[in-house]
Amino acid sequence: MKVLNPQLNYQKFLNDLILSKHKALLLDYDGTLAPFQEDPAKAVPFEGVREILNKINNDSSTRMVIISGRWTKDIIPLLKLDKQPEIWGTHGLERLKSDGSYEVETIQEENLRGLTEADHWLSTIGNVRYEQKPGSIAVHWRGLDRRNIKKIKSFVEPRFRNYTTRYGLIFEEFDGGYELRVPGRKKGDAVQTILSEMPKKTLSAYLGDDLTDEDAFKAIKGKGIGVLVRENLRPTIADLWIQPPQELLYFLLKWYL
Repeated sequence: MKVLNPQLNYQKFLNDLILSKHKALLLDYDGTLAPFQEDPAKAVPFEGVREILNKINNDSSTRMVIISGRWTKDIIPLLKLDKQPEIWGTHGLERLKSDGSYEVETIQEENLRGLTEADHWLSTIGNVRYEQKPGSIAVHWRGLDRRNIKKIKSFVEPRFRNYTTRYGLIFEEFDGGYELRVPGRKKGDAVQTILSEMPKKTLSAYLGDDLTDEDAFKAIKGKGIGVLVRENLRPTIADLWIQPPQELLYFLLKWYL
């Protein structure tokens, strides 16, 4: 563990957790709660994480929310929690509430045409792993050697960037792939919305690992703490860095106990 923000009194934060009546625990999934897998369908939580999340999710003082780049429907069977948690999927484009109600942002026709064209193109080239999500297409290369990754990047990146110009889409690289998605909501927007629905004195934290989580770290700055969860430290605006799984388990246990 390493405190990255000199203004953060981490011990005071832990002490405040014990007394706080209103808490918001906001969590990325892949790389944060679960180790990356070549097959995303096999990315189950680190050992011990599911048990602690079940306790936190049943704690009336905490609003626990998963905020992920994944499609909401793909997260539920991986988490396997006793009670349905609130999930914001596709970087905040979708919202699945704990009562089961579901919302998704409207996709503009221009953006939809771009995603449809990208999907058709990817389906014709073969040998590229990609997934469709609401408002997004992600190309994955996790598990491939450097030569094949370089090859995929060389022909996917210029094509995806072309779609951003022609159809107003957003192109981003994440840990293990490229994503083409509609503009609008991002993880930071989800964080802002959630905190706006909570009492002013809510104690909050956002845990994430990827570059796509930086927007959420920015959104929670000054309102709670941003926690970078990954094996190796990278440039970040997060307030705290912890390594999974042991330091992650410790953080989650402190949140609950």
